[in-house]
Formats: sequence, structure tokens, C-alpha cells
Amino acid sequence: MPHPIRDIGKLIMVLEKKLLGETEGVSDRNPGSEKRRGILTWFIVVFATVFFSTVIVIGSYLINKYLGVVVESILTCYILAARSLCKESMAVSKELEKGDVPGARYKLSMIVGRDTAELSEEEIVKAAVETVSENTSDGVIAPLIYTAIGGPVLGFLYKSVNTMDSMLGYKNDRFKDFGFFAAKADDVFNFLPSRISALFMIAGTFVLGIFGKAYDAKGAARIWKRDRLNHKSPNSAQTESVCAGALGLKLGGPHLYGGVMVDKPFIGDEIRKAELKDISRSNALMFMTEVITVLIIVIIASVVMIFNGTL
Repeated sequence: MPHPIRDIGKLIMVLEKKLLGETEGVSDRNPGSEKRRGILTWFIVVFATVFFSTVIVIGSYLINKYLGVVVESILTCYILAARSLCKESMAVSKELEKGDVPGARYKLSMIVGRDTAELSEEEIVKAAVETVSENTSDGVIAPLIYTAIGGPVLGFLYKSVNTMDSMLGYKNDRFKDFGFFAAKADDVFNFLPSRISALFMIAGTFVLGIFGKAYDAKGAARIWKRDRLNHKSPNSAQTESVCAGALGLKLGGPHLYGGVMVDKPFIGDEIRKAELKDISRSNALMFMTEVITVLIIVIIASVVMIFNGTL
């Protein structure tokens, strides 16, 4: 199905080929030039995203205000990734339920960057939990916050920034210079939303803990306070540390990426071994965090409208 985020990804790929080109075996690469071309790529993608989303939103309202509402609603659905994140992670769970570990490894490889070929069943579960918890922030809550502030235009701007980081923000030989600005810009755009997401996730853990013993709100708050910066990114461990504490799992640690062992700090304490149900538990925590975020946004918007006399 056509999807605006896929179109943003295609634009990034075209610009990468045009402005970076082939780097394999090239000995006279210019790091400064690659950084400048990476910055140019970033601004082209952001400008194109803002321009086209603005034209679509304003154009639909000029035609008919009800059409404008419908178009805005559809665009907002495209921005939020909770459903797809749940679907893809639960696809991993379904393979494990069938006892198909190789199939689970393959499904997992679609949503994580690490090598999955040699992962055990427990490591597969942990990897799925990690990607759900980390993406709760940049795939669900952060775009929700930006969309609440500035509508689909600001929401798509954020998604373009996040997509560029996902595609270009690697510290490998090809992208370390070209993707430098994309990675740093994503850190800036996610700095406050990731921390807000973590706090809302702790609240979500408390709510879920009322209905089941699988969630530990005190543990979530404790591990977040201790391990929230246990990552090379200043933002990625914020929600991951909450989820680790909430479920009593030890996440993170060294993993293979492209055949290279990357040493990452651990997050959380191993209160118990990871089990299959933890994938669905992490998704439940993601959805509860989203519900809390929406409720708070509605409350804030209602208060603002009351003070402005529009409600």
C-alpha cells in the first residue's frame, strides 16, 4: 500500500545515491564534503516533506472543511506507528509459538539492526522487547506530541528527521560523515519527547500493575533513574530502561552488527529470564503509554480552549 513514510524513504535513497554515491574502495573520500552533502540532504528532505504536507492539508481545507478534517485524520494515522510496531513484533512471537526459531529470527531481522542468525529464543524475545520499548518513543509518543503541537505538517517533519536517522545515522564507514548531521538532528528532536515518553511509560506501568503482577512500577522508575543514559544515544535508553525495570529483565549488552561485535551497556536487572509473553507485555505497555499521552493531550487542549473561550 502507498505510504508517505515510504515515499520519504525513497527520496532519501535517491539523494543518498546522487550526493554520496559509491564509497566502496574509494580512497580519496573527503569527510568535510560528505558532511556538507549530508546536511544538504537533510534540508532537502525536510523542505520537501513540509512543503508537500502543507499543500495537502491546506488544499483539502480550501476545498471543504470536512474534507480537511478527514485528510488530517488520515495523515495522522500514517504518522503513528503503534499498530505496525505491534504487528511486526507479534509476528516474531507467533513464529516462536510454533517452535520455528529460524522463522522468528527472520521476522526479527525485519525490525532490528543487529545480526539475528545465531540468536537463541530468549535473545530473540529480548530483542523484540527492546525494539518495541525503544520505538514507543520515536515511533509513537514523539510523533504524537509533534502532531498535537503542529498538526500533520509538524508530525511529518519529525518523521522525516527520524527516518533519515534510521537510514543514514550509522557510524559505519559509509555513513559516519554523510549521516552525522541526520543523527545529531534526531537526537535534538527526540531529547524532550523521549523523556516525556519515559515518564508516561512509568505511569502506564503503574496502571497495568493494578491489573496484573507482571508489571513493576517501582522497578520501572528505579531502573529508569539508574540506566536511562546507558546507550550511545542520549535518548534511546529512556523508554527501554523503563520497560526493563517494569518487566524485571536485563536488556542491552553486546551484539553483532554486520558481523562486528558492538559493545553496549546493559540495561536493567535480571530479576527473571525473558519469556515469550514479554513481547505482548511490552506491546501492552506501549499502547497504555499511548493512551495516557492522548488523554493528557486532550486535557491540555481542553484547558487551552477554555481559557481562549473556544470551548
